[in-house]
Amino acid sequence: MTASRTPTAAAELRGAGLRVTAARVALLDTVRQGGHLGAETIAGRVRERVGHISLQAVYEALHALTAAGLVRRIEPAGGPARFEGRTGDDHHHLVCRECGAVTDVDRVAGRAACLEPAHAAGYLIDTADVTFWGLCPACRPHGTGDRGSTASTLAAPPTT
Repeated sequence: MTASRTPTAAAELRGAGLRVTAARVALLDTVRQGGHLGAETIAGRVRERVGHISLQAVYEALHALTAAGLVRRIEPAGGPARFEGRTGDDHHHLVCRECGAVTDVDRVAGRAACLEPAHAAGYLIDTADVTFWGLCPACRPHGTGDRGSTASTLAAPPTT
């Protein structure tokens, strides 16, 4: 019996029909290790591994990797695009209004949030991006404890 192995970044690039380069391998590995990174942060980390790479080359590679489904691009309103390696599932994001931190949040099992709008206008809907906005624990004012579940915290009306 053989153990299943996680494919290497190079194998995934080949499987997606993309050219395998040291920069692309480093970029894919960086995104998968780093959470929700901006292009400039990714470029800096890739440079640490492979030497010089232009920011334009990083954007082009990120575009190719996103189109191939190997990375996911998220665009929180008012902020730069971020890239993550968690693809192929239906997860959502929490974004801090103060510091911009982004955290993954799994969707509630058995529910497909926002995939059935009241009026689809003829669109065939295949995905939905749900972003919850608020203050992360580090930015939340002291003394404001957890008011219960995330859902009740997000849905609670503002206090006056």
